[in-house]
Amino acid sequence: MTDSELDAIRAKRLVELQQQQQQQQAGSNKNIQSSPEEKQQQQEDMRNTMLSSLLTQEARARLNMIALTKPEKGRMIEDILIQNARRGAFGGRKVSEEQLIGLLEQFDRRRAAVDSDSD
Repeated sequence: MTDSELDAIRAKRLVELQQQQQQQQAGSNKNIQSSPEEKQQQQEDMRNTMLSSLLTQEARARLNMIALTKPEKGRMIEDILIQNARRGAFGGRKVSEEQLIGLLEQFDRRRAAVDSDSD
């Protein structure tokens, strides 16, 4: 398989996961018997599946370490990654550890700029 074929497969799988998540959310709205904890667990499982399909193993490991030490920052980075993937910013390719580091640096610069503006 060529890289473009793999990219197309990844993009298709990402769309399938997003559709599956939407269907689960629609189904969970109909299923009143599901507890809030079960719904939250389903959403977390879908989130982790999406992140696993978006990131290389090295990038996922780095993000997990960040989430362990700084849960809020880890969650914000995960949100940014998922939003970018939904917009197609990654072109169906997995995000490498180097790309994740670049994203983290951008995040830190923006945060520093916002912090300095509020002084």
